[in-house]
Amino acid sequence: MSVQARSPSNMRPSTLHLPRGDWSTVLDCLCAHFPAIGRELWIERMARGRVLDALGQPLDAQAPYRVGLKVHYFREVAAETPIPFTESILHLDEHLLVADKPHFLPVMPAGEYVEQTLQARLAKRLGNADLVPLHRIDRHTAGLVLFSTNPQSRGRYQALFRERQMHKRYEALAPALPDEVFPQLRATRLEAGEPFFRMREVAEGAANTETRIEVARRLGEHWLYGLYPVTGKKHQLRVHMAALGAAIVNDPFYPEVSEGPGAPDDYSKPLKLLAQGLGFIDPLSGEQRRFESRLSLI
Repeated sequence: MSVQARSPSNMRPSTLHLPRGDWSTVLDCLCAHFPAIGRELWIERMARGRVLDALGQPLDAQAPYRVGLKVHYFREVAAETPIPFTESILHLDEHLLVADKPHFLPVMPAGEYVEQTLQARLAKRLGNADLVPLHRIDRHTAGLVLFSTNPQSRGRYQALFRERQMHKRYEALAPALPDEVFPQLRATRLEAGEPFFRMREVAEGAANTETRIEVARRLGEHWLYGLYPVTGKKHQLRVHMAALGAAIVNDPFYPEVSEGPGAPDDYSKPLKLLAQGLGFIDPLSGEQRRFESRLSLI
């Protein structure tokens, strides 16, 4: 069976350390570990050199299984649906790339998205397989994403996020809250919710999220809010705004699920959330750096 699938030539492969089991071949292990991918498709990928060992040598269908063996494979999606929005590059140097991501475009390959991701598009455009995002924003969120272009300096920039030295500003369009006092700090505990793709605030336990919220512009029934996350939990800003009674415009998950993650995208209703600004002291030069998105929610 021939499947027309593509994987970007400038993308880094995914890696699997083979788990313990009773398989005879690498192929048997891959089929068991990824049941959604048929055996014939794995054989075809191996024949095209898309499954490699730790040294980058192709593995064929007869390659013997060994527990702990490092296997590199290139993710592929047949008939991937194009996302009709274009990213832009705001800054590029020997260490960093700053991109403005449109709504609906994922940052990294996952699930049904491989080539239609910000990382894959930029790696292909620049011919740089070492391009790695230093952080992520939701697929539904637009705005700034910072990439490392150089493995040698990557750790220095990753430390900025780990040590909370990266200052982030978001904008959100949401219902007016005239009875609330702003600016305010929302510090709550977030845990996995139901369904599996949602998060929720819980009353018990120490706070593990923190967001400063201010009003940037009053626009009648909707206000433009400035959001400054101190922490970076999944869906943090979306949950915090919904919990205040001002769910972000066009949010399909909060406060209630209107569309699940598998629903077709409605490009006329983007989530009104924008990663608007990034600021930090460059760990290599000591320079104060500031980047702002050129996109707008209004």
